[in-house]
Formats: sequence, C-alpha cells, structure tokens
Amino acid sequence: MMDALTSNPWVLTLPAFLLVISLIVFIHEMGHYLVGRWSGIRILAFSFGFGPELVGFTDKHGTRWKISAVPLGGYVRFYGDADAASTPDFDALKDIPEAERAKTFMGAKLWKRAATVAAGPIANFILAIVILTGIFLAFGKFVSDPIVTTVNPGSAAEIAGVHKGDYLLALDGTKVETFDDVRRYVSVRPGIPVTLTVRRDGAQLDLQVVPKLTEIKDQFGNKMELGIIGILTSKDEGNMRIVSFSPTGAVVEATKETWNIVTGTFDYIGNLITGRMKADQLGGPIRVAQTSGQVATLGFVALLHLAAVLSVSIGLLNLMPVPVLDGGHLLFYAIEAFRGKPLGEVAQGVAFRIGMALVLSLMVFATWNDITSLLG
Repeated sequence: MMDALTSNPWVLTLPAFLLVISLIVFIHEMGHYLVGRWSGIRILAFSFGFGPELVGFTDKHGTRWKISAVPLGGYVRFYGDADAASTPDFDALKDIPEAERAKTFMGAKLWKRAATVAAGPIANFILAIVILTGIFLAFGKFVSDPIVTTVNPGSAAEIAGVHKGDYLLALDGTKVETFDDVRRYVSVRPGIPVTLTVRRDGAQLDLQVVPKLTEIKDQFGNKMELGIIGILTSKDEGNMRIVSFSPTGAVVEATKETWNIVTGTFDYIGNLITGRMKADQLGGPIRVAQTSGQVATLGFVALLHLAAVLSVSIGLLNLMPVPVLDGGHLLFYAIEAFRGKPLGEVAQGVAFRIGMALVLSLMVFATWNDITSLLG
C-alpha cells in the first residue's frame, strides 16, 4: 500500500495540500483573531475557506466559527467590515452608536488596528520557526564543510580559478560556515559577479565567479532555474554529518533558516524585476498542491518543512503593500499616522478595487504557469 502511494504522488496531493494549507491559514487567521480580541475589537466571523458556509457554530462572544466551501484561504471578519477583505463598511459605521464604535475595527485606535493586521503575517513567521525548531530538535541538521572536492569542467568556478581542495571562507565578505551556504547564496545570483574568498595551501585568495543561470530538475522531474558555479563536495572530504541542537540552539537555527527563506524570496523577486530570472517559476494553488503531494511521498517531516517554507512565503505575500492584503492595510495606517486622519471613503474604495484587480491578476498568472507546467 505504501509503495503504491510513494510511486504515485497524485494519490497524496489533495490530503497533503489540505493539511498544509489548513495549518498555515488557521495560524495566520488566529493571529488576527487573538490580537483583535485582545484589542477589544468585536469579531463577527472566523472562517476557514471562502464562499458558502458548510458547517459552523456561534460562540458566546458572538463570533461565527465556520468552514466554507472553497478551502483556499480564510478570513476573520471584524465588526464594521463590509467583506472578508476587511474593507470598511462606511454606511454601516454611520449607523453604529458612538459608544459601540470602539468595538468596530475602524473605530479602534490606530495602533490596535495595525497590531491586529500585522499579527497574521507575524503568526506565519512564528509557525515556521516553531516547525523548524521541532525538526532540528528531533533530527538535527545535515551539514558539510565548505571544501571543494570537484570542479566541473567549463563551469563558472573553473573559469574563476577555483581548485579542488579549496576551502571556501566567504562570499562577498559574508562568512561561509557550510557548503550549503554557498549553494544558497549563488543560486539566487545568476549573472552577478560574486567575490569568492578561499584558503589554498595556507594562503587566502579572492576569486571573481559569475554564477550561470542553469535549468535543473529536482527528484520529481520539476524544472527550475538557479545560479550554478559548478562545484561539489564529498561525504568524506566534506565531513558530511548531522549536527544536534539544544532547545535554544534549535530556536536560533530555526530563526536563521526562516530569515534565509525571507532573503531568498526577496532575491528572487529582485531577479524577476531585473529580468535575470523568468516569471514562469511563480506558482499558484495547483503547483502548491502538486508539490505537497510530491513532498508527502518523502515523509511527514518533509511535508512539515514544506509547510514552514510556504508559511513564510504566505506571510511575505500578505505584507505586500497592496490594498486587500495585510500590507495594504498597514500602508493605509502609515498614511493615516502621517496625515493625522484616515484616507477618505472614495480613495479607500478605489484603492481596494485596484488591489483586488492586482491580486486576481497575479492569481490568474500563477495558475496559468501551473497549467502550462503540467502540460509541458
């Protein structure tokens, strides 16, 4: 039975996808909910998914907890919101008694609104750190020393003068601790000169290497483009090993790993803007579902690691300064703090419509990439 599952990842796709998305969405929305409740804002609904309600109940605080028909997200709806995107219902606010307005989202103090909105993405980052901490505590981390044991002929490393036996010390002045540090750094810098500091025969040398944009396939046959310099290490000479962590050490390492995901994401966005990488690597729900099914064949720990990566990605996506996303709301609050009053009803309405159009366009583009990737 297990062989059948691992040989056919599509069998695991839907349950793995729902598990990952459910966890990330629940934690994100719970961040909004907890800080909103703490701030004294009345919460009308906590929904996993969008669309018609499938099942739910109302708690003693008047909050409707529900599971909705489309499990691709979720929302917390506050008192005074017009919709699930927390668009202010200006007409309804006019009819709410002055004594009740403090319980609405728009009636709350600016810092309370900002804290409530920021709590969702922050919860995503915390989730990633918690997951990675658990993995590092239970299984440690596989590392190897940054020693070059193979230089591929014709590679960027060979052109730069890298030799077998070189010990890699730094990249653009940043200290290298493991071989994976090198792989991570150059992968998002195709075509960008990198100063590689090495130790060779007791001497320290600075070499200029330019990673080549290279299309590779992962173990599932998925294509991706990365910056490659063409060096390898080996099990024995590279001292490949598993490093164990104390609880504190695991938290520190998990935080560093989460930060690496954040910086890697920004590097990728920068490469898209400058044209060094193609946008066809942007994926939507279909690709996330496909990847979830594939990773699930590697085991539950691998699926948890994917959840951590996606949690960070979703947290960053929500912080984009686009109206309807959390980052758009925070941008509005920054403007309000600067002006001393919120943007007008018309301006906010136009901004939310533009933001919705941008988000929908991105979703359509990502879904198109998913479909063409499957067909290709």
